Amino acid sequence: MNNDSFRLIRPEWGNWDAIYERFHWNIPEHFNIAHMACDRHAEHSGDSIAIYCENKAGETSQFTFSDLKRLSNQLANVLQHYGVEKGDRVGIVLPQRSETVISHLAIYKLGAIALPLSVLFGPEAVGYRLNNSGTKVVITDSAHVELIESIRDELPALETIIDCDNDSGFWSLLEKASDCFEIVNTLSEDPAYLVYTSGTTGPPKGALAPHRCLIGNLTGFEMSHNFFPQENDLFWTPADWACTGGLLDALIPSLYYGMPVLGYDGGKFDAEKACHLMEKYHVRNSFIPPTALKMLRQLGDFRKKFDIQMRTIMSAGESLGSELFF
Repeated sequence: MNNDSFRLIRPEWGNWDAIYERFHWNIPEHFNIAHMACDRHAEHSGDSIAIYCENKAGETSQFTFSDLKRLSNQLANVLQHYGVEKGDRVGIVLPQRSETVISHLAIYKLGAIALPLSVLFGPEAVGYRLNNSGTKVVITDSAHVELIESIRDELPALETIIDCDNDSGFWSLLEKASDCFEIVNTLSEDPAYLVYTSGTTGPPKGALAPHRCLIGNLTGFEMSHNFFPQENDLFWTPADWACTGGLLDALIPSLYYGMPVLGYDGGKFDAEKACHLMEKYHVRNSFIPPTALKMLRQLGDFRKKFDIQMRTIMSAGESLGSELFF
């Protein structure tokens, strides 16, 4: 892209040389993802919707930023009760559910480290990551409690499993906890979350990301979605929130900008269902991996069947291929 083509996007910005000279990373000494993605919005626009949720049965719910602040404060107190301190690892084995978002925020508030794990992992993959990381607490659903219990003897550091579906589990614990919590004053360099490589060249390797990683993701996020956020933007991705694509290229940046996110817990990707969701919730922005795009393409011109007002789509993970360009 040359200077003239850039002016077509933002004429007032000038040329590349001027942009380069003006640009700098503004990394504060202290930075906390939970404050920036939730609590600051709760203070000024608390009634704004932060997340919409729907499951395979069609059950729906929605949460404002004030809701997320209150619930994540309660969970932070619960985790603190179970002995979680700054730097401790807390596993999250959940699909796109409200509890997933609440868990991430609570962990960041504590200064602890989130370990998101895909619900598609089997016992070996889950066990290796939980053991290698020394995870202290795991937050999961009833479908995965049995899996984790089956390998618990291999996890000496694991002390507590919180079941989001058990009557005496996640929600019951939150109801009993205070909704007041003072966020730990984390440094930008303090670790926030831990992800593991796929392990194609040996055992999976942990990659520890600090709170400032969100700042580094914002410019790419804004540009790939044509200067996100715009009025009425709403984000949804079929990508697992446990992967960096779903987490840092969708969920957390959207919340950072105070924009709503749709979470769908519906299992395997279904192209027609995806279109229904995009129409129903007026989705405007999405991160869609190439495989899912190919499945959407097989529907033909779905825009004739569904009223989809998509503004931007970003894709990554593999080559798109020329057949995906309309």
